[in-house]
Amino acid sequence: MRHSTRVTAIAALSAVLLAPAACGVPSQSYPGPQPPPPEVKAADIERALQTKTTLTFWSWVPNLRKTVALFERKYPKIKVNLIDAGRSRVEYTKLRAALKAGTGVPDVAQIEYFALPRFAFSGAVTDLNMYGAEDLARRFSPSAWDQVDLNGSVYAIPQDTGPMTMIYRKDVFDRLGLTPPKTWKEFVTVAEEIRRKDPRVFITNVDPTDSGIADSLIWQAGGRPFGIENATTIRIDLQDKGTRRWARLWTRLSREKLVEPAANWTGPWWKNMASGRYALWITGAWGPGVIEGAIPRTKGVWRAAPLPSWDAGKPVNAENGGSGVSVLATSGHQLAAYGFARWLNSDPEAVRSMNTVSGVFPATTGLLESEEFLDVEIPILGGQRANRLFGEGSERVAKGWQYLPFQLYANSVFAGSVGRSLSHATDLDTGLRAWEQRLAAYARRQGFKVSSGQ
Repeated sequence: MRHSTRVTAIAALSAVLLAPAACGVPSQSYPGPQPPPPEVKAADIERALQTKTTLTFWSWVPNLRKTVALFERKYPKIKVNLIDAGRSRVEYTKLRAALKAGTGVPDVAQIEYFALPRFAFSGAVTDLNMYGAEDLARRFSPSAWDQVDLNGSVYAIPQDTGPMTMIYRKDVFDRLGLTPPKTWKEFVTVAEEIRRKDPRVFITNVDPTDSGIADSLIWQAGGRPFGIENATTIRIDLQDKGTRRWARLWTRLSREKLVEPAANWTGPWWKNMASGRYALWITGAWGPGVIEGAIPRTKGVWRAAPLPSWDAGKPVNAENGGSGVSVLATSGHQLAAYGFARWLNSDPEAVRSMNTVSGVFPATTGLLESEEFLDVEIPILGGQRANRLFGEGSERVAKGWQYLPFQLYANSVFAGSVGRSLSHATDLDTGLRAWEQRLAAYARRQGFKVSSGQ
């Protein structure tokens, strides 16, 4: 297997990046990148998997123990201590604290794509190219692999993806005599018709507290507001063409009260989703599984449709969500940890298990192209074979999106900038400028030079 050399940008970023104080953890540096081991061969990894070892794995995927049990049956000398350390930000706070303390750090951890640069550039996770991870690229969708390959180094094995889609209420659309919009221009028209025919209903809500959907829709609109330009310079440009395109649309929708500002994942939001107050939900391909778990009584009234396009006949998509499995640099069981992460996310039996038992939307082309997977009838969607639609959406994900090395901080200040504009139905350009100013100031405090791209 080949070793890869970390590019200068990553080494420099590792040196300057500090943990966001806003996340409740003092400024800190993590263990730096570990020196490359001697030449690692496939036989070395297999030997590690046949050696008595206990691995600690942090993940919040539901019912994952069933898939892990398959691994332990195949490799009986490996015991996996599966721990749910909390979802997303909760886990990351605990992980930073454990890294700072130098104790309690897992061997392997689930990390979302948006958070991965933070841990990669600080030296907290291992460059898996040391163990031949680059040879796995062909097994995964390009959009998933792009998220774990940061400047030529691979910091996680892709686990799941979230190609964007619309999950809509067929009963509401049928009652109002409407069809799901195919373009964003049609989206506005349909939103107007919904409000005219039934003022109790909105086409959807817009969440002023969460940057995730905004990021994904900006990505789909052609925006590329974040980037790493070189060893010490990052780009923050929330005035680029695609971002402004998104802002004009959602400023209009908000000002004309065609969408309702409301936070997702709350009790009132789920109540409104169940009652039909929102005619559709813009989400990732994982959305149907979430609906089925939260409001199963709505089974059969939902359907999936492609995300509206900006230009008719030119469908472009983006991702919303998704995560990979990383090996922590402090692990004393690097080869076994890598072998486990590789098996969990690329072995056909494992990937199929996570999809059927845990509802994980696959990142592997093997399952994405499987007729068995594509022909699954999804009960919450009235038996629709929506995996075909989601698979097509995955193929259409636009290239070139990057997250900031401190995306966790960026997300934390979204509500007070862009979210404020969404809540008060004011010009989103004002919120974007405020967000950009806060991000640029924070970046400079961390030792970065900031390019606006203008």
